[in-house]
Amino acid sequence: EVRLAESGGGSVYAGGSLSLSCSASGSTSVYCMGWFRQAPGKDREKVATLKLGGGVSDYDDSVKGRFSISQENSKNTVYLQMNDLRPEDTAVYYCVASISYICEYTFYGKGTQVTVSS
Repeated sequence: EVRLAESGGGSVYAGGSLSLSCSASGSTSVYCMGWFRQAPGKDREKVATLKLGGGVSDYDDSVKGRFSISQENSKNTVYLQMNDLRPEDTAVYYCVASISYICEYTFYGKGTQVTVSS
């Protein structure tokens, strides 16, 4: 079992920045963490993911160069720094975690709202 605690999010104007954080806890080892998002009327999509312990990060093309995912000092805590936010980034952002080494995300947080106004 993995529990995910998210924080951050909020409302900004276009061009602004926000950061999200997520900590994973539980009795099972976590190998990968990241963020997905879901906008109203749209499917959930991957934003950024990271294999923990110095592994590879991956970003959706729509956020490359603007968002950055990082891990805190070998802990099961990840951050998503979001810069140059756009109205199309508006969505509920979900922290995700994988107990599989091949990063199959089966654990989701409750989600946090990010709203970007033009």
